[in-house]
Amino acid sequence: MLGLRFLSTIVLLPPVILVTYYGHPYFEVMTALFALVMALEWDRMCRRHPGWLVVGALYIGAPVAALLWLRAVAGMETVFWLFVVVWATDIAAYLVGRLVGGPLLAPAISPKKTWSGAVGGITAAVAVGYGTAAVLHTSGVVVIMLASVGVSIIAEAGDLLESKMKRRFGVKDSGRIIPGHGGVLDRVDGLLTAAPFAAVGVWFAGGGVLLWR
Repeated sequence: MLGLRFLSTIVLLPPVILVTYYGHPYFEVMTALFALVMALEWDRMCRRHPGWLVVGALYIGAPVAALLWLRAVAGMETVFWLFVVVWATDIAAYLVGRLVGGPLLAPAISPKKTWSGAVGGITAAVAVGYGTAAVLHTSGVVVIMLASVGVSIIAEAGDLLESKMKRRFGVKDSGRIIPGHGGVLDRVDGLLTAAPFAAVGVWFAGGGVLLWR
């Protein structure tokens, strides 16, 4: 299962990276396709609960709008930073949680997530923040590292939120489109909460990661 999980991640990353790099119109098309699949998965999960469709529109629509705005206004560097922080948080939390174990983070919501995994995810985000500042040759290393910690915490909260919603609807996975991962909602749950957070940060900062000091 672990090998399948990371194999599917490796397969998915190159097209996402290429589309993010080239931007318009490819990024918009990719984002729209992901949004469509997520909407179908949400409808499948809550089809017996019509009132939740409105919640789903916000849950999916706000992050999609945030990502499109970030790519257009803050540039690919900011979107790549966001993606890598979320990916690193997810992978590190999963690996550290499996290797170290320990007290559960939220046993009533997710019986497998641990505090050690959460700390591992945040530590990975700090490393990504430092690496981002080094690669971009910016003096805003502290700001980027702190922002990375914020994104990491919000992403982990988004993971727990997705788990809580799946328990609410009585499903194990949102879908089966990605081998080893379930559905698209299962794969991007952290990004769904982190993207609006990053967009608000960029708006207050007056620009993307290249301008942070």
